[in-house]
Amino acid sequence: MTETLSTPSTGLHTGSHDLAVSPALRDFMTTGWAPSPLPADLRVPGESLMAARRARLSARFPGERLIVPAGRLAVRSNDVDHRFRPHTAFAWLTGFTGEDQPGNVLLMEPAGSGHQAVLYLRPRSSRDGEDFYRDRRYGEYWVGRRPDLDEAAAMSGLRCEHLDGLAKLLDGAAPTTRLLAGVDGEVDRLVGGDRLRPSGDDEFTAALAELRLVKDPWEVGQLQLAVDHTTAGFEDVVRALPQALRHARGERWIEGVFGLRARAEGNGVGYETIAAAGAHACVLHWTRNDGPLDRDQLLLLDAGVETDTLYTADITRTLPLSGRFSPVQRTAYDLVLAAQDAGIAALRPGARFRDFHQAAMRVIAEGLHEWGVLKVSPEEALDPASGVYRRWTLCSSGHMLGMDVHDCAAARAETYLDGVLEEGHVLTVEPGLYLQPDDELLPAELRGMGIRIEDDLVVTANGAQLMSKALPREADTIEAWMGALLDG
Repeated sequence: MTETLSTPSTGLHTGSHDLAVSPALRDFMTTGWAPSPLPADLRVPGESLMAARRARLSARFPGERLIVPAGRLAVRSNDVDHRFRPHTAFAWLTGFTGEDQPGNVLLMEPAGSGHQAVLYLRPRSSRDGEDFYRDRRYGEYWVGRRPDLDEAAAMSGLRCEHLDGLAKLLDGAAPTTRLLAGVDGEVDRLVGGDRLRPSGDDEFTAALAELRLVKDPWEVGQLQLAVDHTTAGFEDVVRALPQALRHARGERWIEGVFGLRARAEGNGVGYETIAAAGAHACVLHWTRNDGPLDRDQLLLLDAGVETDTLYTADITRTLPLSGRFSPVQRTAYDLVLAAQDAGIAALRPGARFRDFHQAAMRVIAEGLHEWGVLKVSPEEALDPASGVYRRWTLCSSGHMLGMDVHDCAAARAETYLDGVLEEGHVLTVEPGLYLQPDDELLPAELRGMGIRIEDDLVVTANGAQLMSKALPREADTIEAWMGALLDG
């Protein structure tokens, strides 16, 4: 990577690795540039939906100023930033999802019976100044083109103002303000605490999440696109297994293969890929991915492609690295599959959100009891006062899915965890068994296996549609699918 420090050199630190800019070079850099406007018909994806989304938010908080920041760049190491992803609420309300949004802020000002939405942004740097070639964080030479104010307005349908004007606005008299706090520290500081409603941030944050719970058809289409790209990534992984098996850190090989697909087809991965072989699969969020692969073991791959519009898939398959399940692996796998089938069958409008998890866990508890692992009855184990079956399964069996992998997590319990399913909800069903390698309550042949099967579903009028049906779930079809890919 090119070194781009721009701090003046002193005797105390290195400062810039670049040469000083002479007056002659400064003058020369301002001349000879042709106009380079963005296409006049360029629009943010889903632009026609954004005004209605903002109107729904406006109706929740009449007469109050609403502030939704995109967020700030975060340093990864020294002068290298993490790749920027705007806050989900900002992206959902504006349609701007790219890496050129750090520092931008959506402000909705009370106006009449509703709000006027204004986007405060850092526009493209003028070619008659120095920022475009000297500003390593935002300059066009360093990080690429941003729209100017008129272009951003045309792309989004929003009134757009220079970000420099936000501080002056927030410093003046203002109505009661709702702020999505903790996203941009500078905006938090500018707003301060006196004008915020008591507990207003929590209520506002919850509302921003709850408005996204039910997906419209365009959003479902974006999620299906993410699922389709993820399916292709899983196929890539199976084809790459021979190379991965030969590598000392085969889990990393798997992670890299999937990551290539995610970056080629979308924005990247929607979350850190879990490529867990053998006993690593018993670690629920194993992302170190530094282990070898063994043909006699299972691989748990939990991965999802995030689209350029920031909608992500979230799929898990547990695959035999030899291409064939052993008898004991198949027994354990079939129990998890039966649990997932029971969970999927419980999805329908009007069902409680927790119903599918409880249906899946009943199957798991009954299976563990039949194996002789669970010593108490399934009924006793499933009693909330006990829950001892959770030693081998522990976590919930699914969550809402959308622009965040654990979508709408700030929603109030009564609208989500304790709520009921509606048509347009998109969620995962992902029961698992995690049989720790040092668990002396398990037969030796079961120890060190982790199995999870996770699919993405959209609730429909009559039940639920399996969005990830292109990836096989049954043991026999997995073996046939792997065989065809490996032979190909």
